[in-house]
Amino acid sequence: MSKKEFSGAPLIEVSHLKKYFNVPAGVNHAVDDISFTIHKGETVGVVGESGCGKSTLGRTIIRLLEATDGTVLLNGKDITHVKGKELKEVREQVQIVFQDPYSSLNARMNINSTIMEPLKRSGRYKGKKELAEKANELMDLVGIDERLRNAYPHELDGGRRQRVGIARALALEPHFIVCDEPVSALDVSIQAQVLNLLMDLQDQMGMAYMFVTHDLSVVRHISDNICVMYLGQLVEKCSTEELFANNLHPYTKALLSAIPTTDVHHPMQRIQLKGEITSPINPKPGCRFASRCPYATAACSEPQELTEVSKNHFVSCCRVAEIN
Repeated sequence: MSKKEFSGAPLIEVSHLKKYFNVPAGVNHAVDDISFTIHKGETVGVVGESGCGKSTLGRTIIRLLEATDGTVLLNGKDITHVKGKELKEVREQVQIVFQDPYSSLNARMNINSTIMEPLKRSGRYKGKKELAEKANELMDLVGIDERLRNAYPHELDGGRRQRVGIARALALEPHFIVCDEPVSALDVSIQAQVLNLLMDLQDQMGMAYMFVTHDLSVVRHISDNICVMYLGQLVEKCSTEELFANNLHPYTKALLSAIPTTDVHHPMQRIQLKGEITSPINPKPGCRFASRCPYATAACSEPQELTEVSKNHFVSCCRVAEIN
């Protein structure tokens, strides 16, 4: 069971989404046939090692990258290829908080101007007074001190910069936010503050999050459901509690075994992966984890499908019943 129950039509429906990049060596399958849903008020964590396609997936969903194939529905409407005025409307409903809060902010604009920029472009607010009131409301919401509102990004620490990024993302009251490793560049104590801020804002405003991270401790704290990615594909999908209590895919088991523990009496048995990492460029059919999997057989060279092995628990592994 997840921390919350979600019913009704999904806010975001991702169906067979693909994003390929042409590179000199061939075609990089960065996101390859991914499907899942996110409901209003839900947080879906997307985890996996660096280079697995997590960030590319998030950016493709919100149209920062154009999809190669597949569809993305927002409130039941296909937004995969909308343009012009329709795309502008989509931009107001979906936003992103970037990993690096410094490079994502304009160094030439002070904090007040940065947050007012989307408000001006939306055309919703008339006059300087109304814009200033809304900008101040946003800065109060995320906890930016009044004395810092005319400061520039280089004058702030990482946590405050990320609060600016969050305020900017919230400016037009979006329904869905991609959080692209928003705390990975921050100190541990600041991470907790930003995570709690995101959760409080979700409770207040009812937004949905897709939370991209490689830190399983973080994703356990904030997510209702988790998708595990490996080389562009989903290998396991279920509720957060189910994943940590009953993980089934060999790659998920290896990921969880790497979580640091302070329990000296019951240390985690590390699963050391061996073998070559399969190239995401022109990959062969079959399980992409097979070259590193201790349970791989000839059957793993056949195409794998994400299959429901128990209620709302999906795994892409033909040997899942034998190894668990």
